[in-house]
Amino acid sequence: MKILDEFKTFAFKGNVVDMAVGIIIGLAFGKIVSSAVNDIIMPPIGLLLGGVNFTDLQVVMKTATETVPAVTWNYGNFIQVLIDFLIVAFVVFLLIKAINVGKKKEAAAPPPPPPAPSKEETLLTEIRDLLKK
Repeated sequence: MKILDEFKTFAFKGNVVDMAVGIIIGLAFGKIVSSAVNDIIMPPIGLLLGGVNFTDLQVVMKTATETVPAVTWNYGNFIQVLIDFLIVAFVVFLLIKAINVGKKKEAAAPPPPPPAPSKEETLLTEIRDLLKK
């Protein structure tokens, strides 16, 4: 029973739940980036390069026969995935850069002045000073 309790403590800590949420959002973000690359960025680039669809670029290493499919080297798909990665990496870089700028501003801001003492504190200070005299 002790192992089960330890696992429950581990699994439901805030860090593990935060990490799970981050992974889920990251996966969804990856789909958005893939769609942006495949549907928005790559078609104009392919058009500029003469109507090339990068995912179709391949080198046929062995032609197909009736029983065996063709063996291909799909370098176009690799180019597509590489562009996806570079965009995700750039967005993450910008996000971390923005967080660091926010932290620097937070650290550079002077701390707020201490609050004015309440009436009770002022009265107690006066009583203390009178007692000292």
